[in-house]
Amino acid sequence: MPQISNLLSDPRNIALLQALQDDPRQPVTRLASRVGMSAPAVKERLNRLEETGVIRGYRLDLDPKAMGWPVTAYVRVRPVPGQLPKIAELAQKIPQVVECHRVTGEDCFIIKVHLDALEHLDLILDRFLRYGQTTTSIVQSTPVPLRAPPLPTRRP
Repeated sequence: MPQISNLLSDPRNIALLQALQDDPRQPVTRLASRVGMSAPAVKERLNRLEETGVIRGYRLDLDPKAMGWPVTAYVRVRPVPGQLPKIAELAQKIPQVVECHRVTGEDCFIIKVHLDALEHLDLILDRFLRYGQTTTSIVQSTPVPLRAPPLPTRRP
């Protein structure tokens, strides 16, 4: 299997990733045209990028508000001793939890939730309060929505 560093040092792979960031739904033939390669060669490169984990998949980006989830909150959880694994297990079971990160610091988890109404926040928090202390921040706006990390660049 090719090394990730080798794949990311190839300018054509970087161009391919950039083209995918611009429009992940475009067909391989259009990608091939954009990077100046044949469609089979682009397909092979895509497969290598997927096999090495550089490309983890193609996701559908749904608007939570349009789906009936207008409230977004981040919940920080500080588990009581011995309850740390239960927080991750619980987060996996709650459909409104769309992200859960184990982090350093006093709070061990940061959890992102989408809610249909602010009144329902307590229902989510009460489930986590069995295992620790919570601190919640309601999202007011999102000046930088979820985006891909920067692509590698050549250094002079």
